[in-house]
Amino acid sequence: MDFKTRAKELVAKMTLAEKLSQMKYDAPAIERLGIPAYNWWNECLHGAARSGMATVFPQAIGMAASFDTELMHEVATAISDEVRAKYNEYKKFGDTLIYQGLTCWSPNINIFRDPRWGRGHETYGEDPYLTGQMGCAFIKGLQGEGKYRKTDATIKHYAVHSGPEKERHSFDAQVSEYDLYETYLSAFRYCIEHADPSAVMGAYNRVNGEACCASKTLLKDILYGEFGFDGYVVSDCGAICDINKNHKLTQTEAESAALAVNNGCALNCGSAYAHLMTAVAAGLLDEDTVTEAVERLFEARLRLGMFDSDCEYDAIPYEVIECEKHRALNRKMAQESMVLLKNNGVLPLSDEIKTLAIIGPNADDVSVLLGNYNGTPSRYSTLLRGIQDAFDGQVYYAKGCHIYDSTLHDWAEHPMREAIIAAQKSDAVILCMGLNPGMEGEEGDGFNGDYSGDKPDIELPDSQKALLEEILKTGKPVIFVNVSGSCVNLSRADEACDAVVQCFYPGAEGGAALADVLFGRVNPQGRLPVTFYRSTKDLPPFEDYNMENRTYKYFGGSALYPFGYGLSYTSFAHTLLHVDAAAQRVRVSVKNTGTVDGTDTVCVFLKKVCGESRERYRLIGIGKAPLAAGETREIEITVDGTHLAELEKGEYEIVFAVEN
Repeated sequence: MDFKTRAKELVAKMTLAEKLSQMKYDAPAIERLGIPAYNWWNECLHGAARSGMATVFPQAIGMAASFDTELMHEVATAISDEVRAKYNEYKKFGDTLIYQGLTCWSPNINIFRDPRWGRGHETYGEDPYLTGQMGCAFIKGLQGEGKYRKTDATIKHYAVHSGPEKERHSFDAQVSEYDLYETYLSAFRYCIEHADPSAVMGAYNRVNGEACCASKTLLKDILYGEFGFDGYVVSDCGAICDINKNHKLTQTEAESAALAVNNGCALNCGSAYAHLMTAVAAGLLDEDTVTEAVERLFEARLRLGMFDSDCEYDAIPYEVIECEKHRALNRKMAQESMVLLKNNGVLPLSDEIKTLAIIGPNADDVSVLLGNYNGTPSRYSTLLRGIQDAFDGQVYYAKGCHIYDSTLHDWAEHPMREAIIAAQKSDAVILCMGLNPGMEGEEGDGFNGDYSGDKPDIELPDSQKALLEEILKTGKPVIFVNVSGSCVNLSRADEACDAVVQCFYPGAEGGAALADVLFGRVNPQGRLPVTFYRSTKDLPPFEDYNMENRTYKYFGGSALYPFGYGLSYTSFAHTLLHVDAAAQRVRVSVKNTGTVDGTDTVCVFLKKVCGESRERYRLIGIGKAPLAAGETREIEITVDGTHLAELEKGEYEIVFAVEN
């Protein structure tokens, strides 16, 4: 008997009250039917989260910088092993509490349209194609390929959701049909069609007047209709209450709950579905609609093997958590997440350097390893510790400044002078600057109270700007390591420093991975999943969801570092050999033209030549080419064939980098 049929038979035995009770995220037990209590809320954005010890992989934006779908699949497989291992132990208590279940509310596949959005580092960047590719790899790794699902992946936040955080409970995102489908829904559609995610989480905001978690257009017409989604929809936490309290689309929570269920939202994170019985009694919701919703939920629980004794994943042992294999995989992903943005030859660091100064507020900060929605590593390598462990010479460390506060009291520590001394005593300086997860995050996070997790601009804090200038005065070679989950204006570092490395929140092995890159044990291959702009003035208003002049696809200005940019310790040349439109494949010759072995991350773009399309560029394919120094290799890359017709018409040409 298949899972759908079993779900129908089980739900048919429930009373209306029992069915309604199962539509809340903290579903109670139904003892007479042998159904244990289950809490649907779990997180695994970049590792099993909020439930103790776990392997903490790089934040999602850092993994996106790898442009490596195979590695992403390995990482997600490791994450789901750890989630399942924890569940196997937790269920022995007779039920599961929050963050102990198998229904993971990840990944976040929203488009990072504006660098001021605080939650952008939870995403895979600004490009729908890259987001779809990385999202599919993550979903497949989470859910497994067995008779049962190892965990449930939940793609979020559906849809058109990327700030402002402070207004998310009342904001109405106005978006054109073109931008809706080309940008905001593209990755959702791709993931549904290619990876079959179990669940979709609705967003807090409205889109063109309709609340996302109760939108007939988004849920009934598009998600279940056009996209053919066959899973369940869960609301973001408290989003159903917003429909009447903040969006003012209904008068009561019973009306809000009925509107959501009638349009396909089966599960509520929050309290609104406590009013479903009132909605049924008032004739706002019928029992058949409730039954359909609950059948979807129990099909999911059955598919996870919760009620069976032959689930292959029940044998995953607790010992997989933070095991050596996972730590090695974590370090590899962290290595591939590093993006070399500038290098005048100072990197990799030579053996002639005997003394290093490691300076900056992010050098020994554990929080910048972890990002948000994270677990707790029992072992970790801060940037400072990683470099110290890899370097045989003398290391001088100085924090240098507070990460953002320039108004220190007379009796506070003043670390600037210590930083200057450290630089003067050293052969080279590694400056660990940037942001931390407290400076960009979710509503209520961060020190920017007026922005509620978002950033007011893309500038480095003044305290760090002052430190940079003082260190530059010493005349020592400076390697600027920017730690952030988003674009920061690095114009001054690019102008004055000898090397610039973008280190996204790199996970528990981040320091060791950075050292691997700095000392040349690993040749960097990361690419930027977002555009690095020169100024906040280059950006449209944050609240404007029109994609005009946003992201590399539509930006008409000159970026400091464009999307897809990233250097290596060697160089590569590309020759397009053949385009097979029917098979949606291109063949490319890649040559390592330098003197160091390395892996080229080959990005295939369509570049607009003529025609009426709004897009200047479109990423259509990604490949990896490991090459020895001087080696040439032909590789075939599967591409998105949607726009190859424009290529044949001469409206586009194929290129391998975005140019300013």
